[in-house]
Amino acid sequence: MSVKYDLLKPHIGAKVYIERQHIKDAEVARELLRLLDLHTVLVFPKLRLSNEEQLALTDALGERINISRRVAGREDSEEVYEVTLNEGAAIEKEYVLGTWFWHMDGLTVDVAPPKATLLSARRLATDGGQTEFASTKAAYEALPDNEKTSFESMRVVHSVTASLREIMSPEEVDPARRVMQHEHPLVRTDSNGSKSLVIGSTADLIVGKSRAESRAILARLLEWSVQPAFSYRHEWEDGDCVVWDNTSALHRVIPYSENSGRLMNRTTIAGIEAPA
Repeated sequence: MSVKYDLLKPHIGAKVYIERQHIKDAEVARELLRLLDLHTVLVFPKLRLSNEEQLALTDALGERINISRRVAGREDSEEVYEVTLNEGAAIEKEYVLGTWFWHMDGLTVDVAPPKATLLSARRLATDGGQTEFASTKAAYEALPDNEKTSFESMRVVHSVTASLREIMSPEEVDPARRVMQHEHPLVRTDSNGSKSLVIGSTADLIVGKSRAESRAILARLLEWSVQPAFSYRHEWEDGDCVVWDNTSALHRVIPYSENSGRLMNRTTIAGIEAPA
């Protein structure tokens, strides 16, 4: 079965048109994965998935993983995870505020970074709340060859404390999570040979370099990666679903009011450790 789609930007994003009754089709799933590899971010306008349908689409695209159990240590975390600032929500407020900064999911725990994330709009903010994406694959490909060679040998320590440094001091971070960190290559090579930068708010230090040099390199690469040519801002409409390649895309949400009622439902697809 062919899947209709329109490109959103030359280097990132495609708007995909499928019917909900086809989300479990193996042929459709293969085509969606092909489009995801090519375009990094897939937008399904007004698909209006139920929780069960979102889980079915997640399972069709790969092995489901509950990343919140890994990062937050919440054994009671639901398979469909609600991302919201609403009072009484299971997710801690500081981690929602952390999504206001460019990041990739699941980099601070000792598992392969999630392959992809699915996010569906349930309630929208009247002001703010758009989600921005940036292709670190396109950003890497556009670097000068000499810089590519230099960066490919570097490794970066990603930590929970670094991801919250704009929100709280290290001393305010939960002691159990304060020590959570994991090392990743600065340049990830996928199984298909494509390469992408692994950066964002969790990136703390480059192994073997001073704090000043580490932060300077990481800040420059982040600024390079999120330039308009490599990025896309999604203006949410009720019922939209967006899937993105978490191993080659940064994302962040535009700040919104805590009493906006904004509610997004998230599911995650497990990753495969990149070749050494």
